[in-house]
Amino acid sequence: MRSTRARLGTGLLALTAAVLCGLAGRPSAAQYPRKEVLFNGKNLNGWYTFLQDEGKNKDTKGVFKVHDGVIHVSGQTFGYISTEKEYENYRLSVDFKWGQKKWPPRENVVRDAGLLYHVTGTDLVWTNSMELQIQEGDTGDMFLIPGMGEAPSVDVQGKRIGGDKNYSRGVKWADYEKPHGEWNTVMVVCKGDRVEHWVNGRVNMVGRRANRTRGKINLQSEGAEVFYRNIVLEHLD
Repeated sequence: MRSTRARLGTGLLALTAAVLCGLAGRPSAAQYPRKEVLFNGKNLNGWYTFLQDEGKNKDTKGVFKVHDGVIHVSGQTFGYISTEKEYENYRLSVDFKWGQKKWPPRENVVRDAGLLYHVTGTDLVWTNSMELQIQEGDTGDMFLIPGMGEAPSVDVQGKRIGGDKNYSRGVKWADYEKPHGEWNTVMVVCKGDRVEHWVNGRVNMVGRRANRTRGKINLQSEGAEVFYRNIVLEHLD
């Protein structure tokens, strides 16, 4: 998302290199597998769809399709796929690659999508959550999304930009996205009230003292064709 963004919580953090590379985690709690594959490469088991003009699990236009081991998102309608379950304390990695097609109202601007995490509340575009931005040139930025309630808050290292509709943005400190047409890997690490955004193996956004530590995970459709694959969640103690 680019146009409407949330007010971030107070202050900026100057974090040490040890913190930036931290959160490696020990073996996960006995009740969880250490790694959980969230996308099986065959179907959307464990996920549901939500589209702005059709609602939950109604996708008559085929915005979300699975083929050749990937989730193909046409981008024609704003919406997302969401995990059925909520998660906390994890390391989540997702591969994405841009397609060619763009749709109104974003046909003449940069391609946009996103990974929403700590998602809670009523399904809508867009649900109350934190976002690892997936957008050409801005991948790794953080957005705080209010949905129908109060936006999450977090202290971030980086530049803060306010916006209308009570949205706000924390800008990454480096751009690690690969050129159009290549696969990229984004990762969000959530441990207690700390979060990290990673792009292609390098951290470019860090926050702490988040007031949200648990929720569902969404992958967006937002006006641009995009592909997702290798969605893996590693539980952290």
